[in-house]
Amino acid sequence: MKNIVLAAGYATRLYPVTENFPKPLLETGGKTILDRLLSDIDVIDEIDSHLIVSNHRYISHFERWADESRYTKNITLIDDGSVDNESRLGAVRDLLLAIEVGRLDDDLLVIASDNIVDFSFRGFVDYFKEKQTSLIMTCHEPELSALRRTGVITMDQHNKVQEMQEKPDNPLSHFAVPPFYLYKKSDLMFIQPCLDEGCHHDAPGNLVKAMLNKTIFHAWLMPGKRHDIGTLETYYQLINLKF
Repeated sequence: MKNIVLAAGYATRLYPVTENFPKPLLETGGKTILDRLLSDIDVIDEIDSHLIVSNHRYISHFERWADESRYTKNITLIDDGSVDNESRLGAVRDLLLAIEVGRLDDDLLVIASDNIVDFSFRGFVDYFKEKQTSLIMTCHEPELSALRRTGVITMDQHNKVQEMQEKPDNPLSHFAVPPFYLYKKSDLMFIQPCLDEGCHHDAPGNLVKAMLNKTIFHAWLMPGKRHDIGTLETYYQLINLKF
């Protein structure tokens, strides 16, 4: 199983802090956002390497970070070639690029690099082994305004995903979808056809929405909290994070 970290965004809502620096390498409580994620994922036995997709503008920062990192699993950096927000490839095309560059034929853990969680991805991997299908995470979100800014799913009594909405005006449930996914290797063949059929390439949730017509996803209920570093306000609130 490979871990793919999508880190090629430009974080324009955090300017000027991220105008010349990648958001995943910002520190909260003395650790970078990226290190908070990888310190957990790196010790999961099933994960054998990390592939981190950056953009051309920020790749040198990740190179310096990688030179100083001491993880047990190999780290591969991928430059997607974009130089600004207008030329970005988007999360889905960055995922496809990582698969192509890495010549991957593996189950894939795919994570956005701008979130902090207070739980381990170990349970996510265990649930993947139990269900033997691709997975998404989900959490109960009571606020309508928050549901309108994220992915939303419906699921049956066995946690099989029935429908996926991306940033809906009228959410069908209160089950929100944070940007963490586990793709079964046999489902990777559907990514390019979904793009060819018009899947929007920016938000990763759009890929799940398109793939539901081709394969099965189950949802793992997130056992803790996650913090989306989406604005300067949320970043400054977490800058002295203790855990």
